[in-house]
Amino acid sequence: MTDKIAIIGFGNIAKAIITPLLDKKLIQPEDIYCVVNSEKSLKNIKENYKYKINVFTSNSEESKIIWNCQVKLLSVKPQHLKYIDELGDKKTKDNLLVSILAGVSIDKLSQKFPNHQCVRVVTNIPIIVGKGLTGIAWSENLTKVQKQLTKKLFENTSKIYELPENYLDIFLAITSSGPATIALIIEALSDGGLSGGLSKILSEELVMEMILGTISLIKENNLTTSELRNLVTSPGGTTISALRILEKKSVRSALIESIVSACNRSKEFS
Repeated sequence: MTDKIAIIGFGNIAKAIITPLLDKKLIQPEDIYCVVNSEKSLKNIKENYKYKINVFTSNSEESKIIWNCQVKLLSVKPQHLKYIDELGDKKTKDNLLVSILAGVSIDKLSQKFPNHQCVRVVTNIPIIVGKGLTGIAWSENLTKVQKQLTKKLFENTSKIYELPENYLDIFLAITSSGPATIALIIEALSDGGLSGGLSKILSEELVMEMILGTISLIKENNLTTSELRNLVTSPGGTTISALRILEKKSVRSALIESIVSACNRSKEFS
């Protein structure tokens, strides 16, 4: 795959990206160089991560070795980007930086890391269970090999979409912020079951199985959402009564506005 990979920040998403590559022996643990912010994180990785990768704190002299790796995965929080300083002053076409930072544009990355070819990636939390969605925007002058390598980082755990960069903010709003919205909907619907006398555990199970079944029905029968809604909505029945309340409370509008707000917030990071 590549000789060495540097990882700047090693949270859940970074682990979900790297671990399948190690599982499949596409790269060896000794060829992973990871930098974390604290001694606590370093200790946790050394004691609990199943592979013995190289890991250093960001303020250590040893951490500078990451800048010798041709491929870097940048996975810190966007607000921590300002604390990272590129070392070295030689730009080559081989230096590749893949960023999964929310809202941080290719232009900003290129200014921050002028000796690298930069790729902006948006992925989401279901990547942890191999069900992720990943959007990739390419900077200019990337080689075919670099594009293939970038996609290989994500193809084991997510479905990949190659998009113009100006679509990544809305892609993020739907796919990365969306799981929290879905979790809130599951919680609210299961609380409805709770109010009807069901246990919390049973109610949540029913809601999640209902959602999975509904998605399968739509996809397997090529139904539109309107067609599905009409299938279960009878005149004067329970479903239209429920939908009427949702429309009265402007739930549809609130969901739309939540996506718009997340998209705008992502743009603010650029």
